[in-house]
Amino acid sequence: MTRLVLRSVVAVAVLTAVFGFAYPLLVTGVAQLAFANRANGSLIERNGRVVGSSLAAQAFTKPQYFHSRPSATTPAYNAASTTFANLGPTNPDLTKAVRQRIAAILRLEGPYNPGLKVSDIPVDAVTTSASGIDPDISPAYARLQAARVAKVRGLPLSRVLQLVGQHTDGRWLGVFGEPGVNVLELNLALDRERSS
Repeated sequence: MTRLVLRSVVAVAVLTAVFGFAYPLLVTGVAQLAFANRANGSLIERNGRVVGSSLAAQAFTKPQYFHSRPSATTPAYNAASTTFANLGPTNPDLTKAVRQRIAAILRLEGPYNPGLKVSDIPVDAVTTSASGIDPDISPAYARLQAARVAKVRGLPLSRVLQLVGQHTDGRWLGVFGEPGVNVLELNLALDRERSS
């Protein structure tokens, strides 16, 4: 019996050392060598200061910026607490939230997009993502916001749409996923446009 307990203790100690310490250190080391930017959170710097991550949405509320899709985290856009809404399609709370977001989009974008109808609003403009902080919006949602951003910034709409196109990532391997526009990177490009 004592031998069995001793073997179990040794097995636990060895497995803890290998899989609890050595393996995570090895994986971390390889990640730092091969993918340092990604391993460190894909942080974006501007003027020597970290302004965000290309992997996490931020709350942009000023009219001169593209806005991210709604956040499900508390507080909103909290990267330390990713979550999803977990509301099914028949849940009245989801219906209420979507209706409120539709009304907000119509108020914000309607003056810049004459004739804007509910059916013109992309689904990602009024629903949260699975993580609650998806950094990308659909190209359709970016195009909807482009008229507002161009007007407020005094830029030609064609130039804003060109920037949207430049910051649109296609499907992975041309097949998987959906095209997306990284909001933070697009907004930073707009700020550079103003300063150039």
